[in-house]
Amino acid sequence: MQLITRKFTIKDYYKMAESGILTENDRVELIRGEIVQMSPIGFKHAASVRKLAIILTKKIGERALVDTQNPIQLDDNSEPQPDVVLLKPRTDFYEARHPQPADIFLIIEVADTTVKYDRDVKIPLYAEANITEVWLVDINNNCVEMYRKPTAHGYQNMQKFTGEESLSILAFPDIIITVNEII
Repeated sequence: MQLITRKFTIKDYYKMAESGILTENDRVELIRGEIVQMSPIGFKHAASVRKLAIILTKKIGERALVDTQNPIQLDDNSEPQPDVVLLKPRTDFYEARHPQPADIFLIIEVADTTVKYDRDVKIPLYAEANITEVWLVDINNNCVEMYRKPTAHGYQNMQKFTGEESLSILAFPDIIITVNEII
């Protein structure tokens, strides 16, 4: 027997919030039309996100807006909340709408319990949306996976970095960060 499912649009998703079906306390995101419960944020995860925010803000200055754990709109059916996003600066700070793929320089997902989900679901979603660069910070394995060259079928280029190895941001090649600075 095949189950019939109902996919939601971003418009549906916000109507649920307006009507009280979803509340501010619900840790959910819309992925491919499905409302997905987000994992609780652990201590190491939170610390890595904070470190990234401080490091990136210091190194990038006003060339990009460092955003943490806020929604981005990829299409009409997906509004994930990545851990860190480097955005094109805007004077309205995206007050009129959530950032969209053309606004994004880099997405960083920090994972301890969600490595497989981030790698198998979210990163391919970002590739389909043509996000030029994504980093997956794997806290448990003390490494960063860097994804570049998006296609409709995933990223063509993936590199893994550990320890004192350095990463640079595609949009800002002068910015150098080591894995140990993040984890």
